[in-house]
Amino acid sequence: MSRLGLALMGFIVCAPAFALPPPLTEAEQLRSVTSPVTVTREHVSADIYHYQFEFRAGSTPNARIRVHRIVREISPWRPRPTSRAVMLLHGDFANFVTNFVPALGHPASPSPGLAPYLVSRGIDTWGVDRRWTLPTADGDVSDLGGMGIDQALGDTAAALAFARATRAVTDLDPGRIVLGGFSHGAQLTYAYAAADGRHISAIAALDIYYDIAPEDADLRALACANAAAERDALAQDVTDSDNSFFIAAGELARSAPDETSPLFPPYTNRGVLLTLSGMTYLFAPYTPLYHLSAPVLDTEGNVTALRESSEDSVSAWFASATPHQSMREAAEFDEIWCGTAQRPGLANIRVPLFYLGAAGAFGEHGLYSTTRVSSADVTAHVVRRFGPERAAEDFGHGDLLYAADAPTLAWKPLAAWLLRH
Repeated sequence: MSRLGLALMGFIVCAPAFALPPPLTEAEQLRSVTSPVTVTREHVSADIYHYQFEFRAGSTPNARIRVHRIVREISPWRPRPTSRAVMLLHGDFANFVTNFVPALGHPASPSPGLAPYLVSRGIDTWGVDRRWTLPTADGDVSDLGGMGIDQALGDTAAALAFARATRAVTDLDPGRIVLGGFSHGAQLTYAYAAADGRHISAIAALDIYYDIAPEDADLRALACANAAAERDALAQDVTDSDNSFFIAAGELARSAPDETSPLFPPYTNRGVLLTLSGMTYLFAPYTPLYHLSAPVLDTEGNVTALRESSEDSVSAWFASATPHQSMREAAEFDEIWCGTAQRPGLANIRVPLFYLGAAGAFGEHGLYSTTRVSSADVTAHVVRRFGPERAAEDFGHGDLLYAADAPTLAWKPLAAWLLRH
């Protein structure tokens, strides 16, 4: 293990029930369902476009719901109708764009993105950003303390209803859609399906656990300790679990990779990026060898390169992180893992479930949660390169989104399942 590694340890819009009118353009339809709403459109690739909708959801500074749609167009502002749709929830230090359409991030990533991939296969792809993604680095975060799971569940319900109402007009399809999520977005997906379930036909969880297996008692103990620390921070009015460290690590690795890191001297900025992403368990041991990106290790256990995702894509992921993140949400997610949260259980979930794991991250540790649902339709797929003895080098958490082989190893089985559900 490297010395750096050792250092790292120290509105709700209802779908129309009346006869549907002829298809309108996206902008015309949006003006008819709610006002005011801000709508933007930008090109992704070929005939694929990104729509962003934003509308108020209260009076606090960040009481806005930001909904995304990635779609193929017949002509400008006119989406190509589909019979399948999914809404994706992002993970930590990210938003919908940086997780699922990273080529549109700042900085732009070379990864083509899961959302355009799904759209190119006939799956209308939506997303919603949690409110902590909205304020800028120096923005007003006075309402950050209220940004917990319940708020996120409400915003998810609103976004799903908005998506269904839009699809009822643009696709003539008001039916339920699949809810999916990556990382803590997948934990939120489980929570939504267990507590509410409106608007959804199935769920897809990308690399997470919700209930921790009995044999993973040490992981539960870690979650309990983290929850206690986060609750203590909240009691001291610390509401922002900011992402400045990730941003700095990504930016420095991109701008001055060979210079000495100000974060962990005497290591280089590139060395910090490689260790943070390739040996993530040193500071976030969600599983014993959990890592964001599969590393190439030398004989002394140092990360010398990344095996699956390019350094360009990983540094862009870090550098494009949202400045702020909710401490309350972090505490509530950890309380679910700890088993102290008073929330509906997985047995309430009866819709079909697809679990996609990464062998070097949550991987097989996420399978226990799939056995706790009441659904008779459960599919699990864990992406792996090696046997258990090489878990430290295997497919990582972020590799599911950014790896060169992600389209073949992860996205193809997900898309095939979505097309059946």
